[in-house]
Amino acid sequence: NYLMPQLSVITLAMSSSIVSEAPLSIWINAARPRTLPLATACIIMGSGLAAADGSFSWLVALFSFITAILLQILSNLANDYGDSFHGADHVERKGPKRAVQSGLVTPARMKRAILLTSVAAIASGILLLWFAFGANALSFTVLFILLGAAAIGAAITYTAGKMPYGYVGLGDLAVLIFFGWVGVIGSYFVQTSRFSWVIILPATACGLLAVAVLNVNNIRDMESDRMAGKNSIPVRLGLRQARVYHWTLLIFAIVLTVVFCLLNSPSPWQYLFLLAVPMLIRNGLAIGRATDLPALNPWLKQLSMASLVFVTLFSVGQILPIIL
Repeated sequence: NYLMPQLSVITLAMSSSIVSEAPLSIWINAARPRTLPLATACIIMGSGLAAADGSFSWLVALFSFITAILLQILSNLANDYGDSFHGADHVERKGPKRAVQSGLVTPARMKRAILLTSVAAIASGILLLWFAFGANALSFTVLFILLGAAAIGAAITYTAGKMPYGYVGLGDLAVLIFFGWVGVIGSYFVQTSRFSWVIILPATACGLLAVAVLNVNNIRDMESDRMAGKNSIPVRLGLRQARVYHWTLLIFAIVLTVVFCLLNSPSPWQYLFLLAVPMLIRNGLAIGRATDLPALNPWLKQLSMASLVFVTLFSVGQILPIIL
């Protein structure tokens, strides 16, 4: 995790013309390093499942991590630009100040950074496909190029563009798809070159935890989002039902992971992830009783780390029975 902020620095420093016009710390903050560990959770889960099935390449795993991190940075930069453009990041917003909204970075420079990060993500993705499939696996490569293009498009159009889907409450679905199904199943497939239907269960669980993190973010920003016409799920449901929705996400993530282990001839080690369940419960209780919504930032970070611990323990639990 300590390497992730450095990776974001390398990515955003690709153009000296961008960095020289704003302090490096501004670009680091715009990349939102705290969100990067969660972006790797699906790679950890998919790679762990692959290793448990006897197929694992450190080189493929490395480029899977780099690509996931770059896509998350891309999403964060596009979100910074898009929310400022559409008005969600306005002067009365209570959350962390964003680079474009605060005037620290001009929209033109942010668009340039978005373009450069897109290029870096494409380059990393191509290298990932080369190391995973080689030059002969054309059909696999074409499929993942299309998935990569969809991921880049989803990252940019979440809040940017003429019709940002995050403003109509579809952000949760996109997070489930890309942080769950595509991320876990994709990272498993590039390691193993095969697909197993049962992996949909932990993949969905991973995606639901990522959606829960987004839900905390959206609960925190409910008032400013409502003022800007950003109809996130909490804005649509109201605070009370948004809390119920939050508990639903957490509970289903736990249940689906347990069901997978029950179906997968489990050893006791495979339930190692249950050690992280109290962290998730603590978050649900905190969100359920919070009254000062703009002060939810610590719980946003806590859930991000709890989700990462949950997924990491799950992956370790899958591998240990093979090793021991």
